[in-house]
Amino acid sequence: MRKKFLTNLTLLLFLNLLIKPFWVFGIDRTVQNVVGAQEYGFYFSLFNFSLLLNMLLDIGITNYNNRNIAQNSQLLSKSLSSIISLRLLLAFGYMFVTIIAAFFVGYEGRQLYLLFFLIINQFLASFILYLRSNLSGLHYFKTDSIISVLDRFIMIVICGLLLWGGVTESPFQIEWFVYAQTAAYLFTLILSLIVVYSKAQFLKLKFDRNYFIAILKKSYPFALLSLLMAFYYRIDSVMLERMLPDGKEQAGIYAQSFRILDAVAMFAFLYAGLLLPMFSRMIKQKRSIRQLTLFSFLLLIVPVVGITFASYFYRGELIDLLYYHHVETSATIFGVLILCFLGIATSYIFGTLLTANGNLRILNFMAFGGVLINIILNLILIPGYKAFGSAIASLATQSFIALFQVMMAKKIFQFSIDLKRVVIFVLFIGGVLLFSMFSVELDFSWIYKFVAILVFTIIFAFLLRLIHLKVLVDLLKHGDEI
Repeated sequence: MRKKFLTNLTLLLFLNLLIKPFWVFGIDRTVQNVVGAQEYGFYFSLFNFSLLLNMLLDIGITNYNNRNIAQNSQLLSKSLSSIISLRLLLAFGYMFVTIIAAFFVGYEGRQLYLLFFLIINQFLASFILYLRSNLSGLHYFKTDSIISVLDRFIMIVICGLLLWGGVTESPFQIEWFVYAQTAAYLFTLILSLIVVYSKAQFLKLKFDRNYFIAILKKSYPFALLSLLMAFYYRIDSVMLERMLPDGKEQAGIYAQSFRILDAVAMFAFLYAGLLLPMFSRMIKQKRSIRQLTLFSFLLLIVPVVGITFASYFYRGELIDLLYYHHVETSATIFGVLILCFLGIATSYIFGTLLTANGNLRILNFMAFGGVLINIILNLILIPGYKAFGSAIASLATQSFIALFQVMMAKKIFQFSIDLKRVVIFVLFIGGVLLFSMFSVELDFSWIYKFVAILVFTIIFAFLLRLIHLKVLVDLLKHGDEI
């Protein structure tokens, strides 16, 4: 199982490193610079608002389905027709509730117009994720990996033409950015349907009321978890835009830093997407998950430490390279937000493990605590510290979530603590931190020093034997029998 995880992770990361950095740092960054902080903040707050009630589109079906198909692959054909019908009904409910909520918080005119398209985009994206969950549940990881980057590739082509292709004489508008997403999602959805159709005997839509009720009963804990996680991860920019006189601009400034965090965190999310069906199948087969948990955690956290420290110590240079406006303020905010990456990466390992084990009650309790922490801190900090206050709230929330999940995983799975490995890990963190601090004093270009931190992090991890190079090579050659 570790060999399958490693080989498919390699493909997934290769494809995403090929496509998504250019999307975030080429297209998305350029759009932010072209339209300005206020216009992008206008879009960004609405985008996050559309995500807050996103769980109504899914009601936890995707996570439940991923886990269920991984454990019972023969159920794909039986469930597909009914679940697709259910998702269409849920889409209307999501649209209705989100529009009502938008009126309640005071959105009007252009805000409602753009929100309508963002709602459509959320439906399309959520549908794609559900279809992909069937592929990953069946362990068609290569196909899933290709589909995972297809929408971004299409968006790059469309937005690239609009930004640099000279196809229009009008200045780039934020609405075009949203329309490009709609077109890309729609094409990817159609292709995903064709692929999944080829793997299952899907003949026609079935509106089976009893089946719908049974699925919703099983999936609602996943839905509640998705709702709570969306609130503590996405509500910052909405509160900034609504609470402050210059809210749109503050949301735009916050977005400059948050989009970088969101981009690097996406790789941890993809990583977790591979782990969920593997954990689920191993738990059902009553196989030990200790080695896979430790192996996957170290394989993720080592590069995360390097990226986090390099980004923190060269936050000013990084923001200055990417953006034209509000550089100093954004750099300060980014310095806080990038530290969240450590907590987010940890959560994607241990949260995925707890999800695969069905510990939804515990996870929902944790997520509710995260929502309270985030909203209370935002209410306290935003009036005085604006976007920087939201960054502090995010860091506190993500730290709490990560610590809680590690403690719960240790208790539930009775993981023993290897003191020697803990000491080595602390030495690793300390060594990378000291090297990063030392690099600041060197008289080289910051880009070379940034890369040096990443290289040192990997080499140092091998030297301390946190990751064994021989194990990685043997896994690729011989599989799990080693």
